Amino acid sequence: MAVPPTGRNVMSEETTNAPPIVLIHGLWMTARSWDHWVERYRSKGYRVIVPTYPGFEIEVEGLREKPEIIAEASVPETLDHLTDVIEDLDRSPIIMGHSFGGTFTQLLVNSGLGSAAVVIDSAPPEGVRVNPPSQIKSLFPVLKNPANRHRAVGFTKEQFHYAFANTCSREESDEAYDRLHIPAPGHWVWAYGLVANLKPGHQDTWVDFDLDDRAPLLFITGGKDHLMPPSVQRSNAKKYRNSEAITETYEFPDRSHFTGGEPGWEQVADYALDWATSHAQERQG
Repeated sequence: MAVPPTGRNVMSEETTNAPPIVLIHGLWMTARSWDHWVERYRSKGYRVIVPTYPGFEIEVEGLREKPEIIAEASVPETLDHLTDVIEDLDRSPIIMGHSFGGTFTQLLVNSGLGSAAVVIDSAPPEGVRVNPPSQIKSLFPVLKNPANRHRAVGFTKEQFHYAFANTCSREESDEAYDRLHIPAPGHWVWAYGLVANLKPGHQDTWVDFDLDDRAPLLFITGGKDHLMPPSVQRSNAKKYRNSEAITETYEFPDRSHFTGGEPGWEQVADYALDWATSHAQERQG
């Protein structure tokens, strides 16, 4: 199977009247993590764009050799880049994001972008104050040392299996690790996962949960996710309760944080697409 290069815009060769799809990856991953989804959506005739973070355009192996690129990454610069990618499209897209890509998706929707949006095992924006024990354990490799705020910090294979792929066999988890895993910017974990709710004023990941005029938003969660457990997803979705815009949740009960990559990912991809296309059509009238 041919694998599309990481970080490049990947588009269907077919034309379609459906909105394009933008897929946004999260931390400890790159655009390569969407390869299977890209192929599946392309086969259905969709135009698919897979932007990566500024500086992350090189392959996984190159990023492992140059962790300073990761350590220096900025949330505002990344959000600006993703915004430019979407605004350059000729149609309002469906936006899907996994993990911290889910945070970016919520920020993009908050700024009026997208015809529909799906966040999968989303990291929460500012204001979600739920930190289950499994989440603390998953993030401990980054949080155990304050100096990690200035570093790119990766998981060991054992830590990855617990945080990302706990419902997979160790062999499946290790294979995913070898193909997909990169370090994450420690600053992001500290600033947006640990102390964002302790600082006065709005931070970089603040959204207006009460906004009425925004795209429909679906939260998909893996019921056995250790890194972003269902309680985090439910708390995040509940923040939108005063908005008149559509906000829904759906749980795949036996899936991990690697919801979109572990065996059976096709069911998740199809559910996300069906929900998003139906709601995008409703929004466009």
